Amino acid sequence: MQISQRLTRWVASAFPEECRDRVLAELCDLPSDAIGGQDPERVQASLVIRAAGDWDGFQRASELARTDWRDALVFAGLGDADWPSRLDEVLGPAT
Repeated sequence: MQISQRLTRWVASAFPEECRDRVLAELCDLPSDAIGGQDPERVQASLVIRAAGDWDGFQRASELARTDWRDALVFAGLGDADWPSRLDEVLGPAT
């Protein structure tokens, strides 16, 4: 699964260098049931926004998405219809 450039930039700015590649690899490898038919960037972003640069927090968010992706969206503030504008606010505009 692809990761958007803006999400990649956000991960690079938020996470310590030693775990950035692991975060990006796990985002790429999210199973389809963790995406739940949603926009992949929306679900991927929910995991890193919630974690706020913390590896353990990212692991917890990732596990939550694998259990119920809807909870991951809600906990990251991306569960409502305004999620595209929220992503633009956090990650910057899509290009």
